[in-house]
Amino acid sequence: MIVFDWVFFALGIPAIIFAGISKAGFGSGAAFVAGAILALVVPPGLALGIILPLFMLVDAATLRPYWGQWHWPSAKGIMQGAVPGCIIGAVLYALVDADVFRLLIGVICLGFVAFQLARARGWLAMRHMPFSRPFAWLAGLVGGFTSFVSHAGGPPTAIFLLSQGLGKTAFQATTVLSFWAINWMKVVPYAYLGIFSLETLTASVVLAPFALIGAWIGIRAHRLVPERVFFALTYLLLVATGLRLIWVALA
Repeated sequence: MIVFDWVFFALGIPAIIFAGISKAGFGSGAAFVAGAILALVVPPGLALGIILPLFMLVDAATLRPYWGQWHWPSAKGIMQGAVPGCIIGAVLYALVDADVFRLLIGVICLGFVAFQLARARGWLAMRHMPFSRPFAWLAGLVGGFTSFVSHAGGPPTAIFLLSQGLGKTAFQATTVLSFWAINWMKVVPYAYLGIFSLETLTASVVLAPFALIGAWIGIRAHRLVPERVFFALTYLLLVATGLRLIWVALA
């Protein structure tokens, strides 16, 4: 049950704006912070149902500004791999308890921050590699699965795209196209599994203007705001949220 109280809006509004900025301007890598934060106040399944229509709205708003600037072989490979990834995610969702998803989302939050910290400190070198279709499929498989269960498909696909040495805008455009398709893949399974409800759709409608505000800011911030400033705040949010979700799941 969703309680539309001040806590829901105090956490939900900034989380959705932040996710819109990430998806529209910074490669979607940290957009899943919105779902993680909402999972603090509503069951993970309801958080998934609220977030998906909002992410699809941001996808629609950002396709045009980046149209044709993507790396098509990478996007195609990711989308192909995401099909079985989403199927695996749907099967797992039908079988496991909500606390498993809280734990999984929490671990993904902390793992993403650890990966980015290691890369920034030079502990993990990202060598440029020629395009590999099997690598693209693998990135799509993992990205499709994590996207289905926690809207966290950005990190695994980012690892693949960073290895390609794509420019900033090509990287962003490729993620926009890839997750536009992946999010559409999730609609029917989400509906079949009962993830959508009148409550989640009501929450999505209420939060929709803030998703568009985030997308508008993200498109403009893509060329103006240093990534380090944006992601520094993102990492703090992800660490705090991840630790809290793990605590709740294990308590």
